[in-house]
Amino acid sequence: MTGTIDRRSLVAGAAALTLGAPALAQPRRKLGYAIVGLGGYAGRILPEFANCSTSRVTALVSGDRAKATEWARKYGVPESGIYDYTTFDRIADNKDVDIVYVILPNSMHAEYTIRAAKAGKHVMCEKPMAVSAAECEQMIAACARANRKLMIGYRSRFQPHNMEAIRLARSGAAGKIRYVRSEHGFVMRDPSVWRLDRARSGGGSLMDIGIYALQAARYMTGEEPVAVSATESTDRRDPRFRTVEDLLAWTMEFPSGAMAGCQTMYSASQNRIFLAGTEGRIELEPATGYEGQKMWTGKNGRDREVTPPPGPRSTQFAGQLDHLSECILADREPIVSGKEGLQDLRIIEAIYRSAREGRRVTL
Repeated sequence: MTGTIDRRSLVAGAAALTLGAPALAQPRRKLGYAIVGLGGYAGRILPEFANCSTSRVTALVSGDRAKATEWARKYGVPESGIYDYTTFDRIADNKDVDIVYVILPNSMHAEYTIRAAKAGKHVMCEKPMAVSAAECEQMIAACARANRKLMIGYRSRFQPHNMEAIRLARSGAAGKIRYVRSEHGFVMRDPSVWRLDRARSGGGSLMDIGIYALQAARYMTGEEPVAVSATESTDRRDPRFRTVEDLLAWTMEFPSGAMAGCQTMYSASQNRIFLAGTEGRIELEPATGYEGQKMWTGKNGRDREVTPPPGPRSTQFAGQLDHLSECILADREPIVSGKEGLQDLRIIEAIYRSAREGRRVTL
């Protein structure tokens, strides 16, 4: 089955993977985003509004006024759309802001999501959603009280190779799924970054690049794990890892009998998703980068490289931004809502517990 996927099925998959949403003929307007936090990833997101159909940037929030002013000029944000963290709540009066995109250290996600909801704004929050499942629940409750939508920034769900891999896996192209392997890591060289401070990050590689491995195992199988087993390998003499973990390896057991083996690390580079079923394999490498993804299918190896149909937008970032806007306009739930982020944090907590206690943890 894996080696006989034709172009017709790929085109059909493209239609199915426009996220099950009917096309919006004439959106009433482009919805306005306020970007909260002008760090490195915000610099990756802001140019993507030029590729969006239903989204635009209308406000910036930063503690650095000079930087915010410079970026506002660059991206066409008016002076009235510049805020700092003390004036953030005034965003409630800005009718050009429909959505607040929280791109801050993990420990600040809950606070600014809740404040945005109280200000009457929908929320896009970067992953991981928060530093605990309890915070995730508070964020979901705040958005529900305000009748605002909450979406988590899982950009790979809008990337064509990952979208096609999900379609192939769910359609049985590899037969019954038996095993998924997902490895994500890179070399963290700067010991001063906030991601290496547990108070701000909530953890190490698992709370950063590891969430891609966890997400991949869930979206490739289409199942939720029933148990996890984890081990950690961290050199505490290394100044980078005084408070956070380096390498974590864990397995997940699924109701169907399938298993997943995952790794995340800050001391080696890896970016791979591999699925094995009774009839073949699906493999992505690199799998979840900003660009350059490749995918293969085969019986026993990389028999055939798969070129997926294009996604709903020209880039995964634009697809993510427009998805929330379209969900708001059509009053639909995002495919990666706050519930998705909460589920990841529940599993992450179980992984940490397993590694800490040296035992299998049921979910």
